[in-house]
Amino acid sequence: MATAGSAAADICACIDEPVTLAPGESVTIPTGIAVAVPEGFGAFIFARSGLGIKHGIVPSNCVGVIDSDYRGEVCVGLYNHSGESYTVRPGDRVAQMAIIPVLMAKYIEVEELSETDRGAGGFGSTGK
Repeated sequence: MATAGSAAADICACIDEPVTLAPGESVTIPTGIAVAVPEGFGAFIFARSGLGIKHGIVPSNCVGVIDSDYRGEVCVGLYNHSGESYTVRPGDRVAQMAIIPVLMAKYIEVEELSETDRGAGGFGSTGK
């Protein structure tokens, strides 16, 4: 963690040589780490704000989810949203990981849902 108030840990590229992402390209970057996430929690991989805002480099699946029963290497899919190539170098911080409690919901199929004031109003239906 970079500071005492950091909510997530930086995840670094564990690669032997630089990898260049062309505009619109996705690549999977190994991290060289594996985690044992406690039951009732998940590890979530998020973009590093500097990479996303300054360079357009973000996780290719938006948010990566590492389940508590996964034991393999953590890899980060990166996508280049920018119009310029971007090079990831060995040891670069490419994402951040937070361990977050997860409610293990039990899904039940029903014939209809209860009514609310909003109803089926979707995107933008509650604002101007």
